[in-house]
Amino acid sequence: MATNLNVVYGDTHFFGDVCKNFDYAAQFTQHDAGLLDQIKSCNSVYRFRFPIRKGNGFEVIDAWRVEHSHHQSPTKGGIRYSDMVNEDEVMALAALMTYKCAIVNVPFGGAKGGIKINPKNYTVQELENITRRYTVELIKKNFIGPSTDVPAPDYGSGEREMGWIADTYSTMNPGQLDSLGAVTGKPLSLHGIAGRREATGRGVAMAVRECVSVAEDMQAIGLTAGINGKRVIVQGLGNVGFYSAKFLAEYGATIVGLCEYEGAIYNENGLDVDAVFQHRKETGSILGYPGAKEFKNSGEGLEQPCDILVPAALENQITVENVGRLQTKIIAEGANGPTSPEAEAIFYKNGGIIIPDMYANAGGVTVSYFEWLKNLSHVAFGRMNRRFEENANKNLVNMVEGITGVALTDVQRNAIVKGATELELVNSGLEDTMIRSYHEIRSIYKGNSKIDTMRTAALVGSINKIAISYQNLGVWP
Repeated sequence: MATNLNVVYGDTHFFGDVCKNFDYAAQFTQHDAGLLDQIKSCNSVYRFRFPIRKGNGFEVIDAWRVEHSHHQSPTKGGIRYSDMVNEDEVMALAALMTYKCAIVNVPFGGAKGGIKINPKNYTVQELENITRRYTVELIKKNFIGPSTDVPAPDYGSGEREMGWIADTYSTMNPGQLDSLGAVTGKPLSLHGIAGRREATGRGVAMAVRECVSVAEDMQAIGLTAGINGKRVIVQGLGNVGFYSAKFLAEYGATIVGLCEYEGAIYNENGLDVDAVFQHRKETGSILGYPGAKEFKNSGEGLEQPCDILVPAALENQITVENVGRLQTKIIAEGANGPTSPEAEAIFYKNGGIIIPDMYANAGGVTVSYFEWLKNLSHVAFGRMNRRFEENANKNLVNMVEGITGVALTDVQRNAIVKGATELELVNSGLEDTMIRSYHEIRSIYKGNSKIDTMRTAALVGSINKIAISYQNLGVWP
């Protein structure tokens, strides 16, 4: 049993919360205290500064890369571009990546990066200079590479930045066959993978759909089983929030509320996510969308009636101050760390369920794993077998038509004989991952009456898997 791990949280907040959650879950495992301390600690924290030319002068940029765990190689994690980035946050996100990868059975250690800038304050050329210089600094310290540490997009970064990183790394490593595997989330033109952009949001939607499909659990919180008609509020219309809302609507849910930093809108009859997104693109705000009740204070949007709340913006959005005003039964954490531990305890006490971030938003790293495999194998998924499958299916359909005398329509025939595209294979792999992982977590949660939250159950499973990896490495007997 884990006791007295002697963690000093100091002035940390986010990483401290992650460590507190870890310590609480660790008591439900049987591992040596030293091993648990190794699993929890950040192995490598690299903080650095570099100058860039801005206008007629220079500016010094603060940046970080944290490798939390080397129980699997490479380590994996996004790079956040934000003027709110700090070392504590990057450490916390790196730790969450370790646990996240273990939860969904992706063979990576956790890492995270951060550049302390507001991208809106820089030209495209300046952003490119910052990104390429950041990459060079990582290369110099061996903090990037297809078998070492593989970055990906995060808040404030995207395909464009990952393309710059891939080009810089390849340029600095001439002749390295697997150089494009040093970063994921790249554009398709640079050997990215279909479905990566929407993967995190799609994964959140799949997690919610799987959660509400369990009739026993829904009955316990006063809801019917199934996603159809469930009222959903989503906070954040960035990449994760937009696609979470979009796919939940496709699955049959009703998006009744959307929240952004400028305010929130609500309509109990439902909102058209694409139309709201277009309205914001044209006007710069979700406020003023026709037919919706609006709130100038974004936080009020979280407190409107719904069945499922999806915080998909930044951490620490649900606290002891506002959790009592929430009118929802399920919180699905699209963002990292949106719920404080104290608020989580209150929410569960009030009869709710939280789908934890470590699982709910793991779609991005899952599809990044597929992209990494694609880059190492140097062939797109489906390229080798798609036409073979189509021809085999055609032969089967022809044989069945000949035996039965029943001719299929062109639409029916095409639906049966077509081979899977890369996108379909990626989505299939993601769906299988999210479904299997949810029931692994639920099994732990339901199998021990002392485990009181899904987050604790997810961490218990994660800790056990990481401990086995260390033992297989021979680090612990």
